[in-house]
Amino acid sequence: MRVRLWFSATAVLCALALHVLATDVKRFQQGADMKSRLHELFQEAWEWELRENPLWASYLGDDRYNDRWPDVSLEAIARRAEKRAEYLRRLREMDINALDEEDQISYRMFERWYENALGDYRYGWHFLSFNQREGIQNVDTIADALSFEKRSDYEAWLKRLETFPLYMDQTIELLREGIRRGLVHPRVVMERIPDQIKRQIVDDPEKSPFYGPYREMLAELDPDEAESLRRQARHLIRSRIVPCYRKFLDFFEGEYLPACLDRPGIWQLPNGKEMYRFLARKFTTTELTPEQIHEIGRNEVKRIRHEMEKVIASTGFQGTFREFLTFLRTNPRFYTRDPKELLRIYRATCKRIDPELVHLFGRLPRMPYGVEPIPEHVAPDTTTAYYREPAADGSRAGTYFVNLYKPETRPLYEVEVLSVHEAVPGHHLQIALAMELKDLPAFRRYTGVTAFVEGWALYAESLGEELGLYKDPYSKFGQLTYEMWRAVRLVVDTGIHYYGWSREQAIEYFLENTAKTKLDIENEVDRYIAWPGQALAYKIGELRIKELRRRAEQELGDAFDVREFHDVVLGSGAVPLDVLTSKVENWIRLKKRAR
Repeated sequence: MRVRLWFSATAVLCALALHVLATDVKRFQQGADMKSRLHELFQEAWEWELRENPLWASYLGDDRYNDRWPDVSLEAIARRAEKRAEYLRRLREMDINALDEEDQISYRMFERWYENALGDYRYGWHFLSFNQREGIQNVDTIADALSFEKRSDYEAWLKRLETFPLYMDQTIELLREGIRRGLVHPRVVMERIPDQIKRQIVDDPEKSPFYGPYREMLAELDPDEAESLRRQARHLIRSRIVPCYRKFLDFFEGEYLPACLDRPGIWQLPNGKEMYRFLARKFTTTELTPEQIHEIGRNEVKRIRHEMEKVIASTGFQGTFREFLTFLRTNPRFYTRDPKELLRIYRATCKRIDPELVHLFGRLPRMPYGVEPIPEHVAPDTTTAYYREPAADGSRAGTYFVNLYKPETRPLYEVEVLSVHEAVPGHHLQIALAMELKDLPAFRRYTGVTAFVEGWALYAESLGEELGLYKDPYSKFGQLTYEMWRAVRLVVDTGIHYYGWSREQAIEYFLENTAKTKLDIENEVDRYIAWPGQALAYKIGELRIKELRRRAEQELGDAFDVREFHDVVLGSGAVPLDVLTSKVENWIRLKKRAR
């Protein structure tokens, strides 16, 4: 009897074990199938997005669509929204719990990406995406991101020149519809546009920015062949490009400008305050309200002001805070009048930073970066500097663009902090590393989460002292000025778009709290007016990264390794702040267990 019972029990256990094994195998197969379906969706959506936005594809270094402009007709924009809603439905049909941790992150990020895209469409952001910093009036700058290495590259640009009139007509109709719906920009920023358009209206086609690729052509091309391409370019600029811009100028001055808002702030637009709350969530990847963000900004302004006053005391300056700012803005020792000298200083500063990175990072990007001037026809209406990521195929390095327009207004005490933000260890280091994460889907490698990307770059500014920078008190004050600048942004952006501040109020608040020159401040405030919510991402992201570092240092003590911490923060590319928090918390737990 005991033997039979023993055999029966064994049989039951074996059956249970086989059942569990079969269940595990089935679950594994389901998970593998789900992973495959998920990544097929990611790839399909990515390829579709590149086809729908050929300028973006060109910018990334994908040359398949270099012969076309985007379709910005109302029908195409509606069709794209429908397609994105379809991708979102297909995603949500999948069981997120069947995926591993990294794929769950990808699932949530893809979901958020398309939720935000549909939110933009719902609020009509496509009527407002054109502004004084980017739009059809300076779309020629895409040529700076292209590689002209063979005849077909020049022919693709000719095709873009030839088909430009349709792109212009669609843009004008889009803006007209924006007028009809009351979705227009304030006049104060749009008044910058006519001069930008006029730069495109030239008598000599060779002076057109669109002629740029043909000025210095490949030596390998047959001379007759090269001249034929130049001749076609001159003809198309004369017959297509210049007439389009004349038409656009007439429309802009005759219809668009008169319809623009008299004062700044999207609170005036249909569902304006609701739109701003959406944009605050989108750009910060948090649930913070405009009211909360405004208060965070004011508190940060007070804290940083205290730090600035300590630096002023260390210089021995006798005078008020405002007098010190005036001293910085007016003393010739802090400026150069030579744009070439300013560029040399930027490049020399980057060369000093590069070898110090190994002390703070375990992984460094393979892709290099360069320091170049902002194109002259763009420089008067844009900010102090910006960064352009490398081409996805590695054919173009990253570029740190610096503004050499009116160098006598560009303080030298800002050079160090600006360089760590835009180049390394800021944007270039973070973005180039993300592009090298081959196991991640393309949309995670080549798109950004603003709160992370800009939050990281602002956090990178705080690493300057660890990199041997800010030894001069004025340079340290420059770093604090940039941190203050981002704190002021929280106050000013919410002030303009939620509380109804005037442009003058915003400029005055800047002048009271930062050492930036008035030209820079006016360009910055106009940027916030035209791009509501985006400026909130920097400080909110930086505060989260700093909070996570403090937590890790406190909980790990001597086991804290800053190089390892940075590698964890950057190890999954740009992610929403809640995802970043989870990743760092998991790393802290694992480090504690290993002790």
